[in-house]
Amino acid sequence: MNVLVLTTPGCSNCNILEKMLDKLGIKYDLIDVTEKPEYLEKYPIFMAPGLVINGKLEFTGIPKKEDLEKKFSKTR
Repeated sequence: MNVLVLTTPGCSNCNILEKMLDKLGIKYDLIDVTEKPEYLEKYPIFMAPGLVINGKLEFTGIPKKEDLEKKFSKTR
């Protein structure tokens, strides 16, 4: 499973999502979209963080814990 967290500098919501993923034991890569704007072309987010799972933008902002757990139970 390939998981990306699209972030921006100083994004406190991004830290919250990272902690949620850590608690679920999900490995992910952090992508700072200000340094890699090509990710914004592929995954247009208007609010950070963006959560990409297996090449598909699944969430923007902070997802509900239940929605996040459900999404990962389906992709495992």
